[in-house]
Amino acid sequence: MGGDETAGRSPGAFAAVAVAAAAIWLLSGGGDPVRTGSPAAHGASVVRYGVRSRFVHQRLPQVLIAPRAAASHPPLLVFLHGRGTNGSESNVNGAFLAALAALGDRAPAVVFPDGSEASYWHRRRSGDWARYVVGEVIPAAVRRAHADPRRVAIGGISMGGFGAFDIARLHPGRFCAVGGHSAALWLRGGDTAPGAFDDAADFARNDVIGIARARGRAAWGRAALWLDGGAADPFRPGGEALAHALRIPIHHWPGGHDGSYWQAHYAAYLRFYARALRRCG
Repeated sequence: MGGDETAGRSPGAFAAVAVAAAAIWLLSGGGDPVRTGSPAAHGASVVRYGVRSRFVHQRLPQVLIAPRAAASHPPLLVFLHGRGTNGSESNVNGAFLAALAALGDRAPAVVFPDGSEASYWHRRRSGDWARYVVGEVIPAAVRRAHADPRRVAIGGISMGGFGAFDIARLHPGRFCAVGGHSAALWLRGGDTAPGAFDDAADFARNDVIGIARARGRAAWGRAALWLDGGAADPFRPGGEALAHALRIPIHHWPGGHDGSYWQAHYAAYLRFYARALRRCG
């Protein structure tokens, strides 16, 4: 199991793979990393540091964004990247920071952790990526941003969207909101992308659609939930199946599984998180 994240056995998915493989950086959000003090930072503080994880046995880079107009103890958004090599930098771009600045004093601090190229953010042979996020990424970001530890949201793009829902169901009282943006979701283990799971048992343990069908939204506690995806996204069937099981709407806009789609909708994502975080705690 290794390779492009949109690969599967359905014929419709293969057409999208040919496009996605031509520019792997688009799978994670696209755009050049924003450096502290650059015009694109919109006054935000951009801090880069590392977390040496005992759960995945490596030191991983993190990017923390502290918006200029944020409250003194802001809420925290954990934003997980999609499959690819750009990791923690993949969504640190002008479009994201402009959307964050537009929230004014409602803006959360945002941490972009690195999840390696294809961890899919869950416990597997390579390490316990979920415990890394909850037990190491979040405490480090809370300390550095002086954030409110009671008001934390988690979301992500593609691989990260799956990871957000998978992590949050393990901690149903921990998160104020959970978001999946073009979440990498498969209806069957046999359709999964190579490398997404170690084996069939690994998929079964982390089948968020199956969990939602069995337990409904109770598995995610009282968190506000969001799903979206491009109208032409190959993951649309999985997203719609999860939304149906959770009895929540799924937002569809024109586009596919690429950076231009996500950058066009960062503002909508961040407004959702800001609303949920303000109502939480």
